[in-house]
Amino acid sequence: MMPRLALLAAPLALASLALAAPTPAAACGGTFCDAGPNNMPVSQTGETILFVMAGDHTEAHIQIEYDPNTEASRFAWLVPLTGVPEFSVGSQQLFVNLLNGTVPSFGFVNTFEPCGYGDYGGDYGGGGGDSCGLTGGSSATAGGTGAGSGGGGEDDGTTGDAPTVLLEETVGAFDVVVIEDSDAAVVMTWLSDNGYYQDMAAEPILQEYLDEGHLLAAFKLTQGAGVSEIHPVVLSYPGDEPCVPIRLTRIAAEPDMDIRAFFLADALVGPTNYLHVVVNEVLYEWPNFVANYKDVVVQAIDSAQDGHAFVTEYAGPSSVVDPSGLFSATWSAAAFASIEATAVVDELIAQGLMECVDTTCTYNHPLVQSILGVYLPVPNGLAPGEFYSCLSCFEGMIDAMAWDPAGFSQAIAERVIEPGAHAVELLDTYPQLTRLYTTLSPAEMTVDPTFHRNADLPPVDLTSRTVTRYVPCSGATVWQLTPARAVTADMEWPTFGQDMPFAERIESIPPAGAPQVIVDNGPMIDAILAMMNALTRGPQIRKTVCEDEPGTGGCGCRSEGGEPALAALLLSALGLGVLRRRRAAR
Repeated sequence: MMPRLALLAAPLALASLALAAPTPAAACGGTFCDAGPNNMPVSQTGETILFVMAGDHTEAHIQIEYDPNTEASRFAWLVPLTGVPEFSVGSQQLFVNLLNGTVPSFGFVNTFEPCGYGDYGGDYGGGGGDSCGLTGGSSATAGGTGAGSGGGGEDDGTTGDAPTVLLEETVGAFDVVVIEDSDAAVVMTWLSDNGYYQDMAAEPILQEYLDEGHLLAAFKLTQGAGVSEIHPVVLSYPGDEPCVPIRLTRIAAEPDMDIRAFFLADALVGPTNYLHVVVNEVLYEWPNFVANYKDVVVQAIDSAQDGHAFVTEYAGPSSVVDPSGLFSATWSAAAFASIEATAVVDELIAQGLMECVDTTCTYNHPLVQSILGVYLPVPNGLAPGEFYSCLSCFEGMIDAMAWDPAGFSQAIAERVIEPGAHAVELLDTYPQLTRLYTTLSPAEMTVDPTFHRNADLPPVDLTSRTVTRYVPCSGATVWQLTPARAVTADMEWPTFGQDMPFAERIESIPPAGAPQVIVDNGPMIDAILAMMNALTRGPQIRKTVCEDEPGTGGCGCRSEGGEPALAALLLSALGLGVLRRRRAAR
């Protein structure tokens, strides 16, 4: 079996104060909050992970999202593993650029039939239960404290007074401990003793992972760090089979929780133990720029068995990701190593990491402000822009105990410069990028999805998906979705019956070759669509025909297009209606 990474990050908000109504937080795994006598999970609304498939090893970049309104004094989460990976700091800006560069975008262009007014038309802008873990292992990364002993666990992972501690180190703003045991109750006790809040509902699911031989990595913010310092974490391990563990996630997940997985590799990537769905675009509300995108995609995913399926939102060249803001040759951590506190912002501005105009400051990297907040905290009574735009004006109010030029230099290097340079290297090295998307409700979080490369997969690009709106001289408007499929409608999109499938196709993705079609709803979609088009009394597809007008020597234009035989279409659609789809429970 190929090595695999288990990425279940269970963020645990360890607030000492009660949170009567926690607002939604997003992270990779089950999120819990100590809410006083009535402990309750913080709603988890999404997960985003980037896998870099390098052949001999895989990097898993975990974006850790959080809700700053929780006011948690500490932030922590768990990752089940089947080996000890190397840990490093990831680039927050890389996630920003990945999401922005591949986000689905829908629009339409208008074409008009020439109606004898001297304008022959043209285009006009219209708007626009599996095991899941890491096998193999490695020693601590440079700068770590190395492996240690938990003092009570057994070397073979058997239950003792406490789990065995295999590794302890600090990674950016986080303290990381990798522990081993075979008894979830022992692990839960250890978490409690070490200041991690746990939900007892997690214990049986955690036991599943331990029974499968997983280790656990426990992360929390290092002493004195605030939630504003949270950054992505990278886990590097041998093997090339990524896996997203989601079983523990169901404790705190909201219905239809978003899961996005990115893959940088030398080929496109598809799901291994989940199905793949191609969405029926007829159900998109094109006049409204597909505002119902998620609703349609969720229904399409739910139409697959157990709701275990992904859709491809982007599959193609990684050059679609803008490298801007990831790294600059002007960035230098050494410049801060012995700098005076009053000159820090001037140097950040000189390096292009920050800008200040009057008393308004902007930050050209998502972590710069949080690093400033640690080493140059804003004095009480001042606004951040007021303070940072003129540090020399408030020199007497600078916290001399907090200012540490060597620490600031190290933080800039470790959290901004080195992750940024690595992000650029990844985009330059791996030519193919895949963005897969699914939604899962708690009852569906029973199988951890895995993924594999397939060099034969077709490209998919929804970043600028446009269709054509054709306006004839008379009759209804036609929306040409593909060369062979059109919808007759004006600016109000038709309402289709419950027999219209949400999924065009349901497929499985083999290791090589084209996707294997399990369900093909194309004929049913075409039959229902043809019936709907006929009922609108508009042509299915109009074409303009020009011919000589007798006696004028000129060319007159007219529209051709007829209505299909309605009875035949009705019979065809009704005949296919016996194939009524049974929707999965959401």
